[in-house]
Amino acid sequence: MLSNSVWIVGCSHSGKTDRLVQQFCTWLQNDPTKRTKNYNRRQMRNNGEQLQKRLNVQYEPGVLVFAANDDNRRELADRIVAATEGKYPVRAKTPLGFFQDEVILFWPLLIQRLNLRAQFPIRLRPETEQELATELWQTQLNAEILRSVGVSESRLIRRILDLLQLAAYSGTPTEEIKSVLAQGLFQAEDGATNGATEIIERSPALLLQWRSWCLERGLLTYGIITELYGQHLLPDPDYQRHLLARYQLLLADDVDDYPSLARQLFEFLLDQAAVGAFTYNPDSGVRLGLGADPKYLEGLAARCQQKTLTQPPQRSLADTLGSSIVESLTEPMILSLPPSVQSLQTTNRRELLRQTAEVIIKAVQSGEVQPQEVAVIAPGIDAIARYTLVEILTKQGIPVQSLNDQRPLTSFPIIRALLTILALVYPGLGRMVDRDAVAEMLVVLSRGRGSGVRDQGLEEDASVPNPYIDPVRAGLLADFCFEPHPEQPNLLPPTAYDRWDRLGYAATTAYTQILQWLEMQRSQQQERLLPSPISLLDRAIQKFLWNGSNLPYDQLAALRELLETAQHYWEVDTRLRQIDQLNAPPHTTIAQFIQLLRRGTITANPYPVRLIGPASRAVTLATIFQYRSSRRFHRWQFWLDAGSPLWLSGGAATLFGATLFLQDRFGQPWTTEDTINADQERLRRILRDLLGRVGERVYLCHSDLAVNGQEQLGPLLPLVNASVPLTFEPATSLGSLELTR
Repeated sequence: MLSNSVWIVGCSHSGKTDRLVQQFCTWLQNDPTKRTKNYNRRQMRNNGEQLQKRLNVQYEPGVLVFAANDDNRRELADRIVAATEGKYPVRAKTPLGFFQDEVILFWPLLIQRLNLRAQFPIRLRPETEQELATELWQTQLNAEILRSVGVSESRLIRRILDLLQLAAYSGTPTEEIKSVLAQGLFQAEDGATNGATEIIERSPALLLQWRSWCLERGLLTYGIITELYGQHLLPDPDYQRHLLARYQLLLADDVDDYPSLARQLFEFLLDQAAVGAFTYNPDSGVRLGLGADPKYLEGLAARCQQKTLTQPPQRSLADTLGSSIVESLTEPMILSLPPSVQSLQTTNRRELLRQTAEVIIKAVQSGEVQPQEVAVIAPGIDAIARYTLVEILTKQGIPVQSLNDQRPLTSFPIIRALLTILALVYPGLGRMVDRDAVAEMLVVLSRGRGSGVRDQGLEEDASVPNPYIDPVRAGLLADFCFEPHPEQPNLLPPTAYDRWDRLGYAATTAYTQILQWLEMQRSQQQERLLPSPISLLDRAIQKFLWNGSNLPYDQLAALRELLETAQHYWEVDTRLRQIDQLNAPPHTTIAQFIQLLRRGTITANPYPVRLIGPASRAVTLATIFQYRSSRRFHRWQFWLDAGSPLWLSGGAATLFGATLFLQDRFGQPWTTEDTINADQERLRRILRDLLGRVGERVYLCHSDLAVNGQEQLGPLLPLVNASVPLTFEPATSLGSLELTR
């Protein structure tokens, strides 16, 4: 017998989220209070006074809302609040975010059940998790093992840690990982390789050691959090009573990107008379191979009233071209495509990037399309392509937004300058700084209000990009005034340079102010008046970089991420010193922190994600994975590197062993034929998904040679050959660009 729950199925951009919100509003309009009251009476009847005694808390029943990722979560929450005028309590989370919040909220219960140390938990970031696991396992992963596996140490450790996450997503205890790996890898076509054998034999023991080590210290990783929720919290009767008292309505958008553990949570709520609404896209499955299990989640449909959306709110090319383009991958007899699919074809990639930018510029300047209606999508966007497109378009006044452009923090000069300050102030870090780093620091710090030039009577404008110490003068100061030392490097007065008069008044004044500030910080550090390295970073930002909050958006995001990373790093370090009674000098932790950043594992994560003002009218630049995850829609799409073989994988990585934890083939070996079929099916989903998110036109941008000079013979090459080509007439400048079809 079907419940009142609803299962909404539709292709990309078919209005599933709109229908989800409408369904919620319908429930509230039809019976905004009666259902909740009846539910509470039913609970009291089933559990009697025991419920109130055990809970000892009064909850206001709310709505539990899920979205596939954090960006979608914010948008969905805003839409629900706007539709309901904020009159009903709504809690919007991603599945992993919900697991994390519940584990932390009910940590006292887990302490009691698992006999853990009574301490507040600290969640480890992935980069910190990798570093600590490396230290813990360094004696057990020798060079011989790494050679047999055939990957680097960092890659092997990441694989092992990912196995814990995949197992937890599927509801598999850590103790059973070995049997799953042995069953799936040893029974493959050629049996397990030496590398796979090493992973099978060592991973389970290493993960059990890692889990115990973390729980003893109150450290939580994403994998441990998920396992604690699935194996210990969700089955617990006390937690179940709290959960049922808090939520009777469940909304879940894009469940095709959820892990199988989410279905276990949903089924428990539905079994206890909760009502849910779910949306499912058969063409999506963006995170398949990264922990999602869309086929298993699709099983929820049998418990719901099913609604299929066939009329999208906005017409897309998928309506007319979806089936024909997908069929052309296996049926090369299709000789041509309609004018809505055009191609840009060049010999080399440099010319392809230029022509792609010029087509966008001409269309925007002619008013044919607005910047925010254009998306450039590629399997992978390297730094050269990103820089080229952004540089050409922005010079013509067309802003560009890179989706989730997580550049390493050390790619920002302001971050490198702050790390140099740490090495100059704290003792024992002399080997972490050199002349080039000092010169760059002087240039960066002399840009802002803290350079001290205004105090000497010179006008200072924070918006002027030119520093008071230019690179040439900074190089001279670093050569003649920087005194290297392994323990305490030092900056000498400007008079140490015999031709210091050549520096100029402004540069000399700015350098003197920087020197005096560094000396003051060093003195306070020696007198123990500097609380922590985080305080030093904050002082430097306030003194030299803040500029009255006039920093560019990306630099502000980088500074924010640096401070959050530093705070997290020292919080973990403090916990380890307390538990393990470590007596290592403070500069050891600072050196490890600097090295961690320099490895490029920490990236800037800008917030808020929504641009405002003119920047919001920007061309979107994204990888296939990023674009599909964002679930956006554009009038025009440019498929960059259309001939690349990476289209077959969608540009998204598949975690090692991910297929072994899918519920429909749990523990079964993954053969070569399975890989081929999975790649083809993924490509079909990618094409249907992208075509469902474009309104008018697709440009297939192809160069015969890739960036490495190799010929590109990817799976979309038949589409390129069958499309309508654009021909460029000779043009001397962007203004005289001529295009003919």
